[in-house]
Parts: sequence; structure tokens; C-alpha cells
Amino acid sequence: MITLLTVAHVIVGISLILVVLLQRGKGASMGAAFGGSSQTLFGSRGPQSFLGKLTTIAAVVFMLTSLSLAVLSSKKPTASIMQKSNVTGAKPAATTNPVTPAPKSEAQSQGQPPKNTP
Repeated sequence: MITLLTVAHVIVGISLILVVLLQRGKGASMGAAFGGSSQTLFGSRGPQSFLGKLTTIAAVVFMLTSLSLAVLSSKKPTASIMQKSNVTGAKPAATTNPVTPAPKSEAQSQGQPPKNTP
């Protein structure tokens, strides 16, 4: 159900964008790009009323699908990853004792460099 509603939402959103771009603006519009002047694409007064109504319908459908998707996704029961896992009685990682440095030799304590032994 949610998948079908999502597909419809995307289609309505794209069609809403196209319908808005086809409307006559203050300057040249997208209607002029399709081979005619912007005033004669749908007739003398046709595009304003037809595209206006089509924009309103597409906007209402877009809002309804948005609200429906929001309601359906909030009511969907979801379980967390921790509830789905079968980990029971897991023990924490063992801590190791910190390593202590080796004691200094007499030569190092007196400030002499260590001897190289093969």
C-alpha cells in the first residue's frame, strides 16, 4: 500500500512541476518552447483556466498523498534492531591489564647509551 502511494506521490509531484512550468508567466513561458507562442498554445483564454484548474487538482492530490504517507508511516509497527537480534547474555569485552614498562638497566639510569649486543 505504501509503495503504491509513494509511486503515485512521485508521479503527481512531477506532473505538478510540469503543469506549473507550462503556465503563462510574466515573460516568456515554457509553452513557447513547444512550437507556439505562449498565448496560442491552448487558445486565447484556454491555458489560464485549464492549467489553473489542473494545478489546483494536482496540488490537492499531492497534499493528500503527502498526508496519507505520513499517517501510514507513523502507524507502521517497527521493531528496533536490538529487539530483532537473538543476542542474549552478551558479556562485555575483557579488559586487559596495562603494560608496565621494563625496568631501566644500570647503564640507562646513569645516562649511558645502551650497548648493542649481537
